Amino acid sequence: MTTRWRGLWRLLTYLIILIICPLLGVWLTDKPLSSYLTFLPAPVQPQSPPFSWAAFFLIAGFVMLCLRPFLSKIIFSKKQPLPEQREKYPFPRWGWLGVALMIISWILAWNRFAWFEPFQEFTFTPLWLSYILVINALSYRRTGKCLLINHTQHYLALFLVSAILWWSFEYLNRFIENWYYIGTADLGPERYVIFATLPFSTVLPAVLGTAEWVNTFPQISADLNRFKPLNIPVSKGLAMALISAGALGLTALGMWPGSLFFLMWLVPILLIVGLQSLTEKPPLVSDIEAGDWRRIWTLAVAGLMCGIFWEMWNSHSLAYWKYSVPYVQRFEIFEMPFLGYAGYLPFGIVCGLFADFILAPFPKKTV
Repeated sequence: MTTRWRGLWRLLTYLIILIICPLLGVWLTDKPLSSYLTFLPAPVQPQSPPFSWAAFFLIAGFVMLCLRPFLSKIIFSKKQPLPEQREKYPFPRWGWLGVALMIISWILAWNRFAWFEPFQEFTFTPLWLSYILVINALSYRRTGKCLLINHTQHYLALFLVSAILWWSFEYLNRFIENWYYIGTADLGPERYVIFATLPFSTVLPAVLGTAEWVNTFPQISADLNRFKPLNIPVSKGLAMALISAGALGLTALGMWPGSLFFLMWLVPILLIVGLQSLTEKPPLVSDIEAGDWRRIWTLAVAGLMCGIFWEMWNSHSLAYWKYSVPYVQRFEIFEMPFLGYAGYLPFGIVCGLFADFILAPFPKKTV
């Protein structure tokens, strides 16, 4: 099997498992499958379990437990000699184009001009295209290189891969109903495909571009390459165990969506690592094996940074989404409950894993 066909095979296997297993869970609970197979999402607020202080503190404690090793390393990192003065690179002209596009798109998105009404629901895409230009320009300003300029073909391929990734999350959301859309009820199937796919395609380029920029600040990931090395023998047995665990998690998600909603952000990691490990060791696993957690951290930080912009720009858009997260739907920042932002941390890691997972057959130095 050629390397390119290997990437396609991995993607198809991932999608088949992701589609079938939650449906199996629903079927095992004797619920009708029809509501999960409709194309357009229902524009109604789902009924989720009410807020629970116990769940809030339990989830918050788990998040802090996961973050503690990283924050401790960074805060108490050994002081390094000040780096030599960086060579200064000019902010590129196309970066200024991104700034101008962002200002114009932001004004159009948060206002309701009569002449712009036919295009009002499509303002999210130009906002994120401008963000992608600006974040790449900021990386170029600091290092003289960026993904957009130095790995153009690979970076542009991320737009297609991104659409596939986020459509898969939209499908999983049919089961857990953690978010729902307002202002899309009048869109037909064809218009909805365009409305959704265009912004979905910007997710990976935005997150990986942000991770590259975060990586230009060594202090953000100080000493995270000094964790204890781990021996991770990647075998077909371990790969199949991860894939099986992912499949079981997705099945359980279909059976108990109200209690296991958080698995939507964790199970893809098991599936991606498991499927890729059948043929090769995933780059992030190699990093962890060497005791280097910097890329894991920068991807997580990038996911959170993009999440803040997603929620901010969503808050005053004509077509927008709202949340109904079980047990923690309180203390909203924009539309997102406070603890919901923690989900952007593993999502950033999923973005890096998925890009490696699909595009590994096309060599390119990772972020």
